[in-house]
Amino acid sequence: MKIARFVCFADVLLIAFFLGFAQISHATDSLQVGIAVVDITPPVGFPMAGYYHERLAEGSIDPLKAKAIVFRDGQVEAALVVCDLIGIAVDLSLAVRKRASEMTGIPVSNIVITATHSHTAPDYMKELYLHLGNENKDPLRSSYIEKLVAGPVEAIAKAQSSAKRSVLEFGSTRQKPTVSFNRRSVMRDGSVRTWISHDNPDVVRAAGPIDPDVELLTIRDETGQATCVLSNFALHLDTVGGMKWSADYPYFIEQSLRNSIGSNLVSIFATGTCGDINHVDPKSRERNKADVIGNSIGDSILQQIPNLKAVNEPTLVVKSRVVTLPLQDASKEEVASSVVTLQSARRKEKVEFLDHVTAHKKLMLDQFRHRDPYANTVEHITWGLSRSLAGVGETIPVEVNVITIGRDFAIVCLPGEVFVELGLAIKQGSPFTTTMVVELSNCVETVYVPNRAAYAGGSYEVTNSALRPGGGEILVETALSLLREAATSRLK
Repeated sequence: MKIARFVCFADVLLIAFFLGFAQISHATDSLQVGIAVVDITPPVGFPMAGYYHERLAEGSIDPLKAKAIVFRDGQVEAALVVCDLIGIAVDLSLAVRKRASEMTGIPVSNIVITATHSHTAPDYMKELYLHLGNENKDPLRSSYIEKLVAGPVEAIAKAQSSAKRSVLEFGSTRQKPTVSFNRRSVMRDGSVRTWISHDNPDVVRAAGPIDPDVELLTIRDETGQATCVLSNFALHLDTVGGMKWSADYPYFIEQSLRNSIGSNLVSIFATGTCGDINHVDPKSRERNKADVIGNSIGDSILQQIPNLKAVNEPTLVVKSRVVTLPLQDASKEEVASSVVTLQSARRKEKVEFLDHVTAHKKLMLDQFRHRDPYANTVEHITWGLSRSLAGVGETIPVEVNVITIGRDFAIVCLPGEVFVELGLAIKQGSPFTTTMVVELSNCVETVYVPNRAAYAGGSYEVTNSALRPGGGEILVETALSLLREAATSRLK
């Protein structure tokens, strides 16, 4: 059964690849854009994501949404749906994209489902795994999985049906004051540590940069009214905490924009490459909260909106490519040791944090690397279970998706939690004036995607990556290749 499931997954990718994974329109009609929002908030009592132990939700601070934007240019269409989730499992991506394609006619390769990475969102992967296998399930949890799959599909269909001639304006702005910080620090012994105060005398400096820019695309109807602001910024979403559902700081971005532009405005926030970026200033004891961060980013956006430029010649080009990234191994001995560690953690015995992280990762890799896993994975982990990736082998197939509009604007969608250095490299090499680089698209099972140099320093993000060194650079090379193809194809 595992082999059959993987063949199905591979077939979806390969069919799209041989169809060219590219669509280009040279239609003279104006670009049409549709927007739609669907609620995907789980019930009270459903597991919450973000950490290595089960937490059951006790309520809701603000709702979780699936927000879709559909671009149509002649016969070419593309859909991007951003969900208030911690990540997009391949199982969820395949289910949503297949069903949405059947409903709308948009090719699977032209549909991207991505996550904001809220840590106050559902831990749904085990429940989805059980649901897809028709195994015994809790009724409350099973019913939410049906809602979770249906929600993004409904959003895409509604966005398509509402698509109309629109005016697009693009640009970027520098986020001020600074609300994002590189959370990795170089130590005097040459190692790298995550989440350490710079009061520590052994800290030399931050291990990497931040990306201070907010990329923007504003959608206006033919009357000039702004209906949607699509924004992109590299900052981890883990600012709320607690046991209640919340979309984190993007919720406050939308409230800030609505207060100034209008209550019907839809704000779609797509998370930038922030695998090594968070909201904690290592030089300060104060931590910004979700409302402070969201309102600050909202203010930066509002100040820049009057300066955005109209997209000239808004020709839509959509491209995608499947690449295989090398997975780390999980030996029989490592898996056995990891089971012991996870059992100790479940008994609430003291387990070193990075040992816990490693054990979880090794169990996840066990099911990916081996057609006959050494352990019964479903007994030990919730996050990382996958039907479609079971027995995939030494590499994991992922997609890089590119949507470009005219000569001016591009969206690049990458899998996993991508280091900021990789996103900056794509922006620097892009032939488009403004390029959004969106992480956590269509696949979260890579977990972190560090740049090659980061592996030498180690620490949490490297420990929690399923990939061997070099995977991040493959994504950069692929993205730049697709961007160049898009830039030249529109000229033909």
